[in-house]
Amino acid sequence: MALSLIETARLNDIEPYAYLKDVLTRLPGHRMDRLDELLPMNWKPAP
Repeated sequence: MALSLIETARLNDIEPYAYLKDVLTRLPGHRMDRLDELLPMNWKPAP
């Protein structure tokens, strides 16, 4: 699964390390019904 997220991030011109670091930091407090916001194609870096 991790490789799939990394490759999808690359396909969306996102640096995989920055993406995973941000998502793993935000994941514990993120609402379960809004997890799709953290997928590479929908992701926006935290301010």
